[in-house]
Amino acid sequence: MRRFQKDKIVDEQLLHRTLSSSFHSAPSVGLSEPWRIIRIDSEHSRKAALDNFQEMNAKALDGYKGSKKQQYASLKLSGMQEAPVQLAIYCDDSTLKGSGLGAQSMTEMRRYSVVSAITLFWLAARSVGLGVGWVSILDPIRLTHDLNLSEDLTLVGYLCVGWPEEDNDTPELERYGWEKRTSVDDMNITSV
Repeated sequence: MRRFQKDKIVDEQLLHRTLSSSFHSAPSVGLSEPWRIIRIDSEHSRKAALDNFQEMNAKALDGYKGSKKQQYASLKLSGMQEAPVQLAIYCDDSTLKGSGLGAQSMTEMRRYSVVSAITLFWLAARSVGLGVGWVSILDPIRLTHDLNLSEDLTLVGYLCVGWPEEDNDTPELERYGWEKRTSVDDMNITSV
């Protein structure tokens, strides 16, 4: 989701209910609940995040050649300028909650727990008509620094939330010819 209605705000109670129901019910390794939700509201923080995206997007563009570069340049890859709500979702890898259960040999499980919570939020938001876009073209260390957050936190997702301009079951990147979704028959499922 990259295209949001600019003038339609998200009701605070709806946002809170959607966030709390999804993150509260999300599974987490060792019941560590390692997610930290940072709401990006100030003009300074939003500008820092947008500048970060624009610089990383320009670097990404340099990685393509020819027609793929032209196609990349034509894509809208962020709703950061339009989305009324922006959330940086971090993982606290140093949390003591859960006493390390399940994360001692696989420390990445905390981050997977955060991804699971984000996915539940995404589904909950869609169920009430909200759109969610996940911005992945960012320098996470720089964003953490720009937001003046602890280095113990690791950015997992930067989410743009708002009312979509339109609903469509086909991903935008597929509609614009960047890539096609794999069919169920073509999924790579291997038995061992």
